[in-house]
Amino acid sequence: MGRQIRVPDVLVAALLLAAAAGCSDPEGPGSPGGGDAKPQPSVSRAAPPAGAPADGDVLPGLVTTAEARTRLAALKVAPVGTMAGYSRAKFTHWAEQGNKCDTRETVLKRDGAEVKQDGECRAVSGTWKSLYDGVAVTDAATMDIDHIVPLAEGWRSGASGWDAARRKAFANDLTHPQLLAVTASSNRSKGDQSPDLWQPPDRSSWCQYGRAWTTVKSVYELTVTEPEKKMLTTMLDTCTS
Repeated sequence: MGRQIRVPDVLVAALLLAAAAGCSDPEGPGSPGGGDAKPQPSVSRAAPPAGAPADGDVLPGLVTTAEARTRLAALKVAPVGTMAGYSRAKFTHWAEQGNKCDTRETVLKRDGAEVKQDGECRAVSGTWKSLYDGVAVTDAATMDIDHIVPLAEGWRSGASGWDAARRKAFANDLTHPQLLAVTASSNRSKGDQSPDLWQPPDRSSWCQYGRAWTTVKSVYELTVTEPEKKMLTTMLDTCTS
């Protein structure tokens, strides 16, 4: 049997105190690394549905008036570009969006009220109010899906240099204020004209239209002409906030 080594009582006490100190929380209760920290409840905020307009707006993804002014000032001013090589077929639309729905039917559902669709996702009933002319419609067949910045206008202001994927995204954009259900008559009156050449007949829509056009041109880094920029400024001046 080996010889027992007696540890002095003072040393034992010191060792016990050191062990107790090592088990304590060095950062204090409730600190980020502390053993006594209590988990904080997570705050969950409901996000609006993808592609849904903000309160008071018809179009999704609209920037504020102040932001639109800032973006408009930052847009590159350039002469109208050429239409050489343009074809609508170079902007693939309407793209499939799932559940048998394409972009057109998706926008009709988004922009209408009490819209009912058949098994092929076609709108068979509902009501729509056209932003451009204020006309109320109950027949989806009389509605067009307008490209706020027309495909041809996009081509003239920069899209001619894009690849096919970017053109398809531009033509089917459900996130930014690029697509809107309006009466066929107002859409065809607009054609591919820029704001200096065509304005919505319902002046109360100018604020949203100007913000939308500016937002889209900014997002896609498209150019504007001087007359176009001047009319967009006039449209933004109609905004009340």
